[in-house]
Order: sequence, then C-alpha cells, then structure tokens
Amino acid sequence: MEGEIWTSLLQQGFSVAVASYLLLRMERKLEELTRAISELRLAIGERGR
Repeated sequence: MEGEIWTSLLQQGFSVAVASYLLLRMERKLEELTRAISELRLAIGERGR
C-alpha cells in the first residue's frame, strides 16, 4: 500500500513538472511572437506612409 502511494506521487509529480516546463517554454515563445508581430506592424505602418 505504501509503495503504491509513493509510486502515485512520483508519477503525478513528474507529470506536473513536465507540464509546468512546457507551459513556461510556450509562454516565452508567445512573448517572442508578440514582439515579432508588433515589429512587423510597425514596419508595415512605416512602409505605407
């Protein structure tokens, strides 16, 4: 019984760690994309003048 509890905790902990890591990576990528879109919008705006 005790072994099953530890196994369950370790499996869930690993899943949470992987999900957190992926969410943090995705957040950084979204920030980069937002910055790139803003720069592109400015470049298009300057070209249209």
